[in-house]
Amino acid sequence: MANLTRFTPFDDSFDELLRGFFVRPMAFEGAPQPAQAIRVDVTEDERSYTVHAEIPGVKKEDIHVTIDGEQVAISAETRKERDVKEGERVLRAERYYGKVYRAFTLGQAVDDEKAVAKYADGVLELTLPKKAVANAKRLSIN
Repeated sequence: MANLTRFTPFDDSFDELLRGFFVRPMAFEGAPQPAQAIRVDVTEDERSYTVHAEIPGVKKEDIHVTIDGEQVAISAETRKERDVKEGERVLRAERYYGKVYRAFTLGQAVDDEKAVAKYADGVLELTLPKKAVANAKRLSIN
């Protein structure tokens, strides 16, 4: 489970600079591609968090969102659409079929009773209202 941190543009600048430097130019050809992670954008205001998650090619019935306090988990399953027909042969198959999962922790608990999810054009939008912060109670000592 990953914690969200504030983005700074210089965090990975050195890594990006050297990303392709030590890679053999033809190493990617024919090699299996890793499963794509669900990419998310998370914003907040004083009342709620908004999450936009890219999950293209998935039916909304195959997407599951779980909220537990500050923790949010998104999972989805992409199913193979068709098999190869007789007389056909696959020249290249790059699309991922299977399950994807993403979980992260927000800075404040979410009111899961008021949370709303919408899915359109391959993007899942979650509106997650923040729970009211309980004030600390001072106990008197007898």
